[in-house]
Amino acid sequence: MLTRRTFIRSTGATGLILGTSGLAAPALAQGAKIKIGYVSPQTGPLASFAESDAFNIQSFLGTEAGANFEVIVKDSQSNPNRAAEVASELILQDGVSMIVVASTPETTNPVATVCESEGIPVVSTMAPWQPWFIGQQGNPTDPTTWAKFDYAFHYFWGLEDIIAVFTNMWNQLDTNKQVAGLFPNDGDGNAWGDPNVGVAPGFAAAGYTTVDPGRYQNLTDDFSAQINAFKAANCEIVTGVVIPPDFTTFRNQSIQQGFRPKIISVGKAILYPSNVEVLGEAAHNLSNEVWWTPAHPFKSSLTGKSAAELAADFTTATNRPWTQPIGFIHSLFEVAADAMGRVDDAGDADAVAAALAATQLDTVVGKIAWDGAGVPEFAAANVCKTPLVGGQWRRKDDGSFDLVVVDNKSAPMIPTQGVMEALA
Repeated sequence: MLTRRTFIRSTGATGLILGTSGLAAPALAQGAKIKIGYVSPQTGPLASFAESDAFNIQSFLGTEAGANFEVIVKDSQSNPNRAAEVASELILQDGVSMIVVASTPETTNPVATVCESEGIPVVSTMAPWQPWFIGQQGNPTDPTTWAKFDYAFHYFWGLEDIIAVFTNMWNQLDTNKQVAGLFPNDGDGNAWGDPNVGVAPGFAAAGYTTVDPGRYQNLTDDFSAQINAFKAANCEIVTGVVIPPDFTTFRNQSIQQGFRPKIISVGKAILYPSNVEVLGEAAHNLSNEVWWTPAHPFKSSLTGKSAAELAADFTTATNRPWTQPIGFIHSLFEVAADAMGRVDDAGDADAVAAALAATQLDTVVGKIAWDGAGVPEFAAANVCKTPLVGGQWRRKDDGSFDLVVVDNKSAPMIPTQGVMEALA
């Protein structure tokens, strides 16, 4: 049976290329480039996560360090089974030395699981760390069985951060502290909605009561049962982790059925301009987690450009407003280039994994270091946390939207741009 290890042995590389960035690139056949696989949901209901992919990859390959690499892109089609399938293709057919992957546990988890089983390094982001780490364990309900990964590394924020950011935003307004929970039957929804380790206990500690009517299936077309439960409980706040098309359905049906909360703070659904523009006026003052903005005080290790300059480059290239994944997708290639620049052999998976574990890199999304800072001991070897703030979408006269940072208590280095406002 052809495995990754036998594949690498049969195509082992020799020689040394010196990266023009000043970092030593790993051993390669003369004239060859380091193959990196990239998996993201470029089509399907999660496609908005991949809006900046083409820009980011082209930008990376245009850098001095990027000239040493070939990036092979695969579309997960927003499907976990497809994500696993293309990860296997990248390893067994394309012969990549590393995979980078982003955008929700439905994409990151199956890719990381395949890479771990095949013994190939993988770096992932844009999924809360609990559903990523715990969701891949053989028995997610039994912490005593959880084990660290040898080849899989992840960086993002966690549910503890979303709890802090959301409650910090909610505390700025006067409500009855009744929270409606929208949690689908998927990796994110089951993690957020877990009654023991999800968001509800954290909300309760801050004085908020969560009303959870149970899991629903993604791409549902009728939220009447949930809306009726929320109305009966007099919920003045809505939260959850919802795919974009489902949130559009929920928001429109809520208005039609007379459910008008004071606050809606949801993850995943309204992260990007394309997600909120379809809602029109109904998107004004919706709030969400904010992981990256042009105001973030960080610079790229590849280009030296600031977050603001990177966002401006995207707008110039695409004529589209900046979007949060720009920074994080860029940072994936920062991490990959940095780690590969510290090994002698791109085909030595153990050496690449060791280089990743030793990473101490200032990126456009902040410092990436798997040193255990702020992470429980069981996940310290594989998880690195990045900062999180809270923001609201404000509709402008021309119908476009600005994402305004309204809470930074958890990450004061990121400036606020306004205060929380209630929905109309």
